[in-house]
Amino acid sequence: MERRYGHRPQRVLIVDDSSDIREMWRLWLTFWGFQVDEAQNGHEALDRARSHRPDLVLMDLWMPVLDGLAATERLKADPATAQVPVLALSAYTLPSAVDRALAAGCDSFLPKPVDPDHLLEKIRQMFGQRAALARSEERPSDLH
Repeated sequence: MERRYGHRPQRVLIVDDSSDIREMWRLWLTFWGFQVDEAQNGHEALDRARSHRPDLVLMDLWMPVLDGLAATERLKADPATAQVPVLALSAYTLPSAVDRALAAGCDSFLPKPVDPDHLLEKIRQMFGQRAALARSEERPSDLH
């Protein structure tokens, strides 16, 4: 990821019950220049999102304790975390699973296994959309 002088690296929260998957994505994301936080279930994800303010959440959907769907619904319902984009990652790729993820508030969905290059492309796309939205909200309305 491109770093700009004077700006902090973008922070990504990885939420997955598999320590191997979290480690793999942590290594890739760190290599790409992101700051990384991890959570192994939805409850930890909520705590980390509130305390560390990620710029993006990579959310596994099917986890014990609190699944990714419920965690995403809670993130999006909390004004402090509602604007954080959530990218769902799941091996369950039936259209109904994708629909449930989007209905819960996930901003996008990628099927597992995810190719690292495809993930980086999707992350850049999501950050680009977020930056464009922020720029459009900063501009004053044209008054004629």
